[in-house]
Amino acid sequence: MLVKDRNFKIFIHESQIQNRIAQLGKQICADYADKNPLFIVILNGAFIFAADLIRHIDIDSEITFVKYSSYEGMESTGVVDELIGLDADIRERHIIIVEDIVDSGMTMREMLDDLKKYSPASLEVVTLLQKEKSIAIGQKFRYTAFQISNEFVIGYGLDYDQKGRNLKDIYIVENE
Repeated sequence: MLVKDRNFKIFIHESQIQNRIAQLGKQICADYADKNPLFIVILNGAFIFAADLIRHIDIDSEITFVKYSSYEGMESTGVVDELIGLDADIRERHIIIVEDIVDSGMTMREMLDDLKKYSPASLEVVTLLQKEKSIAIGQKFRYTAFQISNEFVIGYGLDYDQKGRNLKDIYIVENE
């Protein structure tokens, strides 16, 4: 499949994604029963994952959105920009950050450090994808749908310069 100037092939099928999200939803519900967690969704990429995940959450919970950015094209810029900030009081709240992909871990590390300043009761991350390089620097999350190699991926909310978010499966760049 051609997206912009690159050919992509299916990496993770929609059915695998949906099965894993259902499992994560059950696990979160069991872990957070009677805790009314606040899900903080990182836009833009995590919106599809968050929508599907929240449908599996059958406990009291709330949701809000923030926007951070560190990507341009297929590469991280190395600079994390907070574009839309948090609009909820998180003191003594059980916080679950919803992320599409933890790549280098830089954005997530900065966000976790920022949120800890507000004294949440607990702070966890649920991510659709986590790349090996972020695991290598010591970031391991309780709720990870798929651990992947350091390849560039699109689809299911993930984009290549805003293209490909609407794809139901997750794709990787084909060898050229």
